[in-house]
Amino acid sequence: MSRASSPRATVSVIVEHAAWRDVITDPVPLLRRAAGAALAAARRDRRSASTASAAVAVALIDDRAMRKLNRTYRGKDKPTNVLSFPAGESTDAAPSGRRPASLPLGDVAIALGTVEREARAQGKSVSDHLAHLMVHAVLHLLGYDHESDPDAERMELLERKALATLGIDDPYRTAK
Repeated sequence: MSRASSPRATVSVIVEHAAWRDVITDPVPLLRRAAGAALAAARRDRRSASTASAAVAVALIDDRAMRKLNRTYRGKDKPTNVLSFPAGESTDAAPSGRRPASLPLGDVAIALGTVEREARAQGKSVSDHLAHLMVHAVLHLLGYDHESDPDAERMELLERKALATLGIDDPYRTAK
C-alpha cells in the first residue's frame, strides 16, 4: 500500500490488479491531486466548508472484481468504472478528544478495463479519465449525486472546476 498526503487529502491506494502499473506507473500522486481538487471545489461550493482535510482509500481493481462489487452492492451484474463507499457519519474528535488530522470520507474502487474502454471511446488519456473518476467519486463521498437534473448539473459543474485546476479538459463537452 502507498500513502500520499497534502493539506487537503490523504489518499491510500492499493493496486489489486497489477496491470494498472502498466498503464500508470505511480497512480498515487494523480489520485491525491484529483481528490484535493474535488475537496477544494466542494469547499468553494460552500457545501463542505468544514472538510479541511479528508482521507480516502482507493482500490485499483479489474473488471471481474468490479462486477462482483457492483452485483453485491448495487444489484447490477456488470462492471462499472467507479464505485464509492461513504464512511458514514464522521465525528469531530477522536476517542482521545483530539481532532483527527484527516476525517475519513470513505472508499473508492476503480476498474481498469472499463476505464480503458471509456477513455479510448471518449478520445482521452487513461490518466485524465482516472483523475475525472476520482474527482467524481470524492464528490459522491461528500454527498453530491446526480439523481436529478439540478443535482447532476451542480455535480458536473464542480467536476469541471476541479478538473480545470488539474489542466484537464471538460469531460462533458463532447457528451452534450
